[in-house]
Amino acid sequence: MSQRLRQPEILEMARQQGKVSVDALARHFDVTEQTIRRDLGELALLGHIERVHGGAVPSSGTSNIQYEERRQLNSDAKTNIARACAALIPDGASLFLNIGSTTEAIARALMAHKNLLIVTNNSNIPPILADNPSCEVILTGGHFRSSDGGLVGDLAARTIRMFKFDLAIIGCSAMDESGDILDYDLQEVTVSQTILDQSRKTILAADHSKLHRSAPVRIATLKSLDVLVTDAALPAFLAENCAGWNTQVIIAPSHTKTGPEGPA
Repeated sequence: MSQRLRQPEILEMARQQGKVSVDALARHFDVTEQTIRRDLGELALLGHIERVHGGAVPSSGTSNIQYEERRQLNSDAKTNIARACAALIPDGASLFLNIGSTTEAIARALMAHKNLLIVTNNSNIPPILADNPSCEVILTGGHFRSSDGGLVGDLAARTIRMFKFDLAIIGCSAMDESGDILDYDLQEVTVSQTILDQSRKTILAADHSKLHRSAPVRIATLKSLDVLVTDAALPAFLAENCAGWNTQVIIAPSHTKTGPEGPA
């Protein structure tokens, strides 16, 4: 992974975990500790992190740019996943897209679709779909989360219960090898569970980095979903379980070019 892609992921890991260590980051990215120290030094100079003994912690003054940086994290993978998800959506379908940068990429991949009804609790999605005049877009109510434009809470869930969707596409913050799908915000998880309950077909869109993260709140299990769209092969144990659960796994083909440092 190039430095350009590695450093945003280091920053995201620091914010999610509270602290990152040099040795753990070196193992995670399969690079030398010297390379990680150089990354941390550059991030510290930019004011994104603060160096501590053996690693770094997130700077308290950078929360306002967190979501924009998340959009850039694994952006090529998200674009490829978005194309694969869009291929599963027929014209004329009713669809729910939830909070997250991956679902925003999916919205951008729907510009050629016709006569979609799209309901979302992601306030960033309606402006994207405004360029597709044949799509009807409904934004749920709910408590507005300024960090990422999400709408959460009971009002969002009540709006969702008014519908029965042909498809729901959700994202997550983390997955583990047992197949559990995880997130951080209990209110957001409640909304995601309502989305799954109100949909005839359920799809999880998640890039490979989610398997290297942990989050405390369980949304559901892959056993209860119809499709997982990701960008890399699953660990063997999880792939075998998905086959046994009849959860279809789609590995999104790459449509992006590789640079001199290899694939993103």
